[in-house]
Amino acid sequence: MVLAVAPHTSMWDVMVGFAARNHLNIIHAKFLGKKELFKGPLGWLLRKLGGTPVDRQSKQGVVDQAAALFDANEYFLLALAPEGTRTRVDSLRSGFYHIAKKAQVPILPVALDFKNKQLVLGDVIIPGTEESADFKNIIDFFSRYTGKHPEKDLRHLKNL
Repeated sequence: MVLAVAPHTSMWDVMVGFAARNHLNIIHAKFLGKKELFKGPLGWLLRKLGGTPVDRQSKQGVVDQAAALFDANEYFLLALAPEGTRTRVDSLRSGFYHIAKKAQVPILPVALDFKNKQLVLGDVIIPGTEESADFKNIIDFFSRYTGKHPEKDLRHLKNL
C-alpha cells in the first residue's frame, strides 16, 4: 500500500516516521528519493534507511517507476508526503494517488499530530473513479491535525 504521511512541515517528521516504522516493526516501508542522492556514501545510508532511487528525468516517469516497485516486490509499502514539500501548500500533489491507482494498491492516510503527540491512522482508501471525492476525504482527514510547524500544515485546505 501507499502510506500518505502528512502534514510534512519539518525534518522531524522523517525522524518520527523512522521511529514509528521501527517501533511498529514495519520492515518493508520504503520512501522515494531522486537518484542523484543515492551516489556515494549517502546512497548506502539512504538505502539502509529504506530509500529507493527514482530517475525524475526518465521517460518512464516517477509514477510508473514507483508502481513498478510494487510489481517487483512481494511485500512493499511506500511512504510519501502528499504535499511533496515541507513548505505550506494550497493543494496536495497527486503523485501518491496515481502511484496507488496504477499499482492497484490502497492508500493509508497517516497523520503526524504534533499537538497531541500522536501518529494517527486513517481509513484505507481504494483509489477509484472519483478522484475528487477521494481527495476531499484525504484533505478532510489531514486537516484535523497539527504539524510541527502549524503555519505549514494542511488545516487551511479544509476551507478551500
